[in-house]
Amino acid sequence: MSGPDKNQTERISDAEYAVMEALWNKAPLSAADVCNAVCAARGWSIATVKTLLSRLVSKEAVATEPDGRRFLYSPLIARSDYAGSESRRLVDRLFGGRAAPLVAHLAEAEALSEDDIDEMERLLKELRK
Repeated sequence: MSGPDKNQTERISDAEYAVMEALWNKAPLSAADVCNAVCAARGWSIATVKTLLSRLVSKEAVATEPDGRRFLYSPLIARSDYAGSESRRLVDRLFGGRAAPLVAHLAEAEALSEDDIDEMERLLKELRK
């Protein structure tokens, strides 16, 4: 998915991320469609969703197009690009830019399942090729 440089996109808040999730799952969506996906679980109103959509448009994370008397919204950044930039930000901020201490921390906290460890071993083997 093309769009603005992911490094230029402003950081997305937790609330805005919920809206992005709805759009990544299905787009384009109207504000009412987004509200149907997220409002009940979060106790939000349509006004809250419209505010969040407006912020995301300002951040160039979401595009808008007129559709009659309403607007339809679509993500401008791919979920994988966002996940990659957030992962990098986390590793940089908490682990000095090194992934190994993050993995060690997860292992010490027993947050890794056997499947997680198997997947990491597979990924590491692919990286060494």
